[in-house]
Amino acid sequence: MAFRAAISVIIRFQPLPTTSTKMSPSRALFCAPHSSATAERRGAIINPVYYVYLLKLSNGDYYTGYAAKLPQRITKHQQGGVAATKQVHARQLVFYAAFKTKSKAIAFEKYLKSSSGFAFRNKRLV
Repeated sequence: MAFRAAISVIIRFQPLPTTSTKMSPSRALFCAPHSSATAERRGAIINPVYYVYLLKLSNGDYYTGYAAKLPQRITKHQQGGVAATKQVHARQLVFYAAFKTKSKAIAFEKYLKSSSGFAFRNKRLV
């Protein structure tokens, strides 16, 4: 699977609810105005985002992974909670990209771990 050299992240902004909808502005960022009432009450994220990230390790190597919650996953890496980076600590987040679907994130992670993705990483991302 070939990917473009320039990776774009698409962010869709939801319109703020009208005055007839009783929702605080801070919750409007997490809920679409036309979503179900249950999701609005819970403050759930309607459109999840999946991340592919690249970490620089203490030995100079790079680790590629994907996660739905990037800040929590980076913290887990730093605390030694991930088996792949437990012995060699993660020093720096070098790159991340956001995807709308889990399958696209996994496909891009798989590409970055391939030989052509390795060359793309070294030429464009690092």
